[in-house]
Amino acid sequence: MTQIHLLGLCGALRSGSTNRLLLQEAARLFGPATYAEASLRLPLYDGDIEAQHGIPQEVQQLAQQIIAADAVLIAGPEYNKGISGVLKNALDWLSRGPQRPWAGKPVAIMSAAAGRAGGERMQVMLRSCLNPFQPRVIPGPEVMIAASDQAFNDQGQLTDPRSIETLSALMARLKDEIALVKAAQS
Repeated sequence: MTQIHLLGLCGALRSGSTNRLLLQEAARLFGPATYAEASLRLPLYDGDIEAQHGIPQEVQQLAQQIIAADAVLIAGPEYNKGISGVLKNALDWLSRGPQRPWAGKPVAIMSAAAGRAGGERMQVMLRSCLNPFQPRVIPGPEVMIAASDQAFNDQGQLTDPRSIETLSALMARLKDEIALVKAAQS
C-alpha cells in the first residue's frame, strides 16, 4: 500500500488551540502516514470578490490539498453552540468553483472544547454543513474532548485512557474507509 496522506483542518486559528493538539494526536495514533495541516486563513466569502477576481488562490490551494489527501481530519471548537466562523467560511469558499474536493473523501470529525460537552453541537452542525458535499464522514466513535485545557500533557498528548481509546478507534475506522476508497479506485 502506498503512503497515506492525511490533511488536518483546524477550526481555530489560535496557534495554541487544543483542537490543533487533537489533530496532531489523531495523526500520531493513526500510525504511519504523512500529515499536514492546511491553513484556513482565508478572506471572508464575498460574492463580489468572487465575481470580480475569481476564487482566491488560498482557496484553490486548500481545494487541491483536500483532493490530494487520502483523508481529512477536522477538529474544531464549539463557538456559541455551533462551528467556528473560520470553518464555516472555508466550507463556503470550497463550495464554489468547478471542483468537488469533498466528494467521496473520507473525513473524521473530532472536537475539543472548554465546556463539558466537548463540542457536541459543533459536530452535529459540521456534519450537517458537510452533507451537501457528499464526503464519506466516519459516523463514529465520536471524539469530544471536554475541559480540553486539562486534557493534554506537556508533550501535547491526551492523558485520559478512554479518550485515547476512542480516538484510536476513530482512526482505525478511518483507515478502513481509506482502504475501501482505494480498493474502489483500483
